[in-house]
Amino acid sequence: MGTKRDRRTAMIQGGLGLAGMLGLFIALARSGSLGISDSSLRALLVLAGLVCGTFSFAIFAQGWILFADKLSRQRLYAAVLFFIVGLLDILHISAFSGLELFGVQTGLHLSDTLLAISHLLGVLGILFIFSTEDRQVSGKHKMIAFTAAALLSVIGIGLLYTYQWSHSTWLEYNGRSTGNTIIWVGTLPVIVLAVISMIHRSQKDSSSAALTMVRALMFMLMGHVLLLTVDMHTSLLHAAGEWYMVIAYYFVLKGVYRLTIEEPFHDQLAVEARMKYMVYHDDLTGLPNLRRMKEELVHAARTVGSSCIGVTVINIDRFKAINDSLGYSAGDKMLMEVGERLSEVCQGAESVYRMGEDEFAVILPKLNDAAAAEEHAVNLLHTVNPSVILDETEYHISLSMGLAVFPVDSTSVEQIIRYADMAVHHAKEQGQEFARYADTMKQAIQARVELENDLRKALEAEQFFLEFQPQFSLHTDQMVGMEALVRWNHPKRGVIPPGEFIPIAEESGLIVQLGEWVLRTACQYNKQWQLAGYPPVCVSVNLSMRQFRQYNLAERIGAILEEVGLEAKYLELEVTESMTYDIETALSQLHSLKQLGIHISIDDFGTGYSSLYYLKSLPIDRLKIDRSFVQELMLDGNDAAIVSTITTMAHHLQLKVTAEGVESPEQLEFLKRQNCHEGQGFLFSKPVPAAVFENQFLSRLVG
Repeated sequence: MGTKRDRRTAMIQGGLGLAGMLGLFIALARSGSLGISDSSLRALLVLAGLVCGTFSFAIFAQGWILFADKLSRQRLYAAVLFFIVGLLDILHISAFSGLELFGVQTGLHLSDTLLAISHLLGVLGILFIFSTEDRQVSGKHKMIAFTAAALLSVIGIGLLYTYQWSHSTWLEYNGRSTGNTIIWVGTLPVIVLAVISMIHRSQKDSSSAALTMVRALMFMLMGHVLLLTVDMHTSLLHAAGEWYMVIAYYFVLKGVYRLTIEEPFHDQLAVEARMKYMVYHDDLTGLPNLRRMKEELVHAARTVGSSCIGVTVINIDRFKAINDSLGYSAGDKMLMEVGERLSEVCQGAESVYRMGEDEFAVILPKLNDAAAAEEHAVNLLHTVNPSVILDETEYHISLSMGLAVFPVDSTSVEQIIRYADMAVHHAKEQGQEFARYADTMKQAIQARVELENDLRKALEAEQFFLEFQPQFSLHTDQMVGMEALVRWNHPKRGVIPPGEFIPIAEESGLIVQLGEWVLRTACQYNKQWQLAGYPPVCVSVNLSMRQFRQYNLAERIGAILEEVGLEAKYLELEVTESMTYDIETALSQLHSLKQLGIHISIDDFGTGYSSLYYLKSLPIDRLKIDRSFVQELMLDGNDAAIVSTITTMAHHLQLKVTAEGVESPEQLEFLKRQNCHEGQGFLFSKPVPAAVFENQFLSRLVG
């Protein structure tokens, strides 16, 4: 809107200027001088010259004084240009008034020459300066430019004084000299070219400053035409031409101001507004962030009265696995989608915030009591649509929510947010979708922090050990493999179950170091048993998501096998379905591993969302049916159908099938009827220490 208004204003002002010029021509053609005396015209001419000089030095001051530490190239060169132009205008008006200049003979012809040179330099300078892109220049550049301008001015005045005898005959005759006429006429097309150039620029970048410069050049063109029609003798047309140039200089001053001061100032304001926005808003979702949440919660707490404020923290379940497998762009889309849906279901004064990572928060103000807050929070959670489409594929997400109530749980804003965060993590650990804060959660969080701290020391202290669970052929009842499982012998708590410390290791990133230790140790045991004379069998080791995404995973595993001396065919790596979401990365990684000669199996098959289309292209050797299907095999017909389908599909794909969690003879018989290749579970043996495994299972292979 502003640019359109400026264009309309430029057209109106240009039209008025043209109308005034034509009107003056018509009036003079009818009545001559319009009754204005020569002395009045001379006064108007002197005043116009002084105003032009004033505007020129004002432009110079913008570049010399203002924004000295952030000088732009256009501002600097405009200041240098109008320093010279202003000096020429002062010399011109002094010569016109008959004043002696540095010992130089003056007069109307010298005044005409100085004015012609001033116009030509001004137009050429504007054309050059404002037709190119602006950029910042250094203080050194500034000093060089102004020093050069001062030297040129001194040299010009010196030449004028030295060779004044030569131009006395060139200038002093009745009428404009040939040399001056060439300058005056030659300046005209330059002004036209400058007008066209600035109009083109104004259309290209929609700059109000560029439109202002167009107005300046239009009045400069009209003023130049008026001055070109007469010689330097006193006339109304000459006075009008000088005042048109005054208007032109005014617009130049205004244009330079806009281009070099006003627009950068507005740009700076926009940058500051953007920075302020970013301070209080999340860059990805555009939602208010934690900082804004704290400030608004402080304000709400001051006016809470006898009511309550519910503070909920919402977490996307398994977001890390989704983000790792589908890629960060898909994860970002999911975050934006969840943020939008939470905003849509909020009502009235309720507000949604992005706390970071995969966590959002919602403030529920003015509730009657804690029970009302809990009921309202649960209803909000159930209102969110769980279906999300990413890259034309539909995914179902689940959310976990934690709730803390102000001032029931705490009167501190910082604590109430922390308590809500504790509640959501407690809900996730317990497999629940919702949890209200309780004091016992604080103790659990502290214990978790302590456990993570102990976990960091455990590898150095050699507190981990391996247990092995045998895998049996369901057709020959012979042991055909083993799975290595890590255990932690805590110095104070004893043996800690993997389900308690593995999630902590994954969140902290320690899983990579721990996983590599498990892999190396399992390969060492297998090699030792082969050297001891036991028949070689394959050992299975689980890979974590972080390990699987290592760019040099194949090289690291190859180095371990070479270090231990174990043949690659006696190692099987187990990956989960979630690791294959990003099919391109999965294919590349799995092919690199297969080139080593390693066996690959998909663990817990059936619990994820594997694409059957891509499954056939994965370089895998085995599917391991998740224990959750096997446990309910004899009670749930759906589980039996799933197991049967997986087994049949694996046979068609020429893959081996291993059933996990086999605990009863009935389950075993069913699996045999489905032609399941292998089984593992408590029916055969629970995981046992290495020494027990050697005595109870490897020794039987020898016998």
